[in-house]
Amino acid sequence: MLHAVIMAGGAGTRFWPASRRQRPKQLLDLAGGRSMIQATVDRLGELVSPEHMLVVTNQQLVSSIQEQLPQLPPASILGEPCKRDTAPCIGVAAVWVQKVDPDAVMVVMPSDHIIETDETFQQAIQSAHDLVLDQPDRIVTFGIRPTYPAESFGYIHRGQAIAEDSERVYCVEDFREKPNADVAREYLEDGNYYWNSGIFVWKAATILEQLEKHEPAMAKHVMAIGDAVGTDDFDQVFENEFSRIVGKSIDYAVMERAKNVVVVEAPFKWDDVGSWQALARLRGTDADGNTIAGHHLGIDTVGTTVRGEDQHLIVTVGLKDCLIVHTPDATLVADKHHEEKVREVVKQIEESGWQEFL
Repeated sequence: MLHAVIMAGGAGTRFWPASRRQRPKQLLDLAGGRSMIQATVDRLGELVSPEHMLVVTNQQLVSSIQEQLPQLPPASILGEPCKRDTAPCIGVAAVWVQKVDPDAVMVVMPSDHIIETDETFQQAIQSAHDLVLDQPDRIVTFGIRPTYPAESFGYIHRGQAIAEDSERVYCVEDFREKPNADVAREYLEDGNYYWNSGIFVWKAATILEQLEKHEPAMAKHVMAIGDAVGTDDFDQVFENEFSRIVGKSIDYAVMERAKNVVVVEAPFKWDDVGSWQALARLRGTDADGNTIAGHHLGIDTVGTTVRGEDQHLIVTVGLKDCLIVHTPDATLVADKHHEEKVREVVKQIEESGWQEFL
């Protein structure tokens, strides 16, 4: 049976000041209508029932996520006691799912991507599920055909198609780390490289076997947590064992080492919504190249992104290529070409002890 694991522990610091510790990016409405985590659950439609979904987040976000996803049973939202990257997160999710369904197939996905259309996504996941059923030890990931030489994504180097009639499914040659600009251009021109989407489909048993093979110390803690699932001691065991794990991404821990890995060229539209500039792609621009979310009056303003809250009017005069984000207690004004510095802003706020703004 197919189960969905949604990873929702990210901090979303590049979306400060809207994104905060108690309301990070995945809980925000950036595209319009629903929060990102709500859209992620909605995207699954009837492919996975609420009882077979598991959201893995950090402990302080459990209640907020429960409020946003009331259709999920409370037990389907698991709060990690500390941050340990994606491999331990996925390992714990696998032992949790396997307790319910020993033969489970998992689709693992981040909670903060924009994907269209829902129907195309569901069809792609069903096809990946079939690939896993065809070879139970197979690991399936999705690659996004690059449209520009991105330096902020990892890449997947594809090999031969797995069969003559499988034009969108390829063996994986290797995974490549985030490249510099020159290498990214080479990947784009080559045509055999995909952006790594971070979406996977595999059997729970397979990913646990891979963790045990490649990360035995991590697997030992994960299996101890699995043994405690459903017992009165679970919370204590979870905290004790999970905190002892050395964090590592699933790419480093498994994907770069596993043998039977295939990549599916994603048939759906995908955006990882990595920074405020994504709003232009999500919401579009006006005749002056501005992207507006909120109440705004602009005079001689071009190429600017404005996001406000609580009916607050933002007026801009003579601005070009700026980013303005207003919240009730903090306002960001920046050159939009320097928005990567927002992470540095958050770091300096933390170092200053201004916890109320985090």
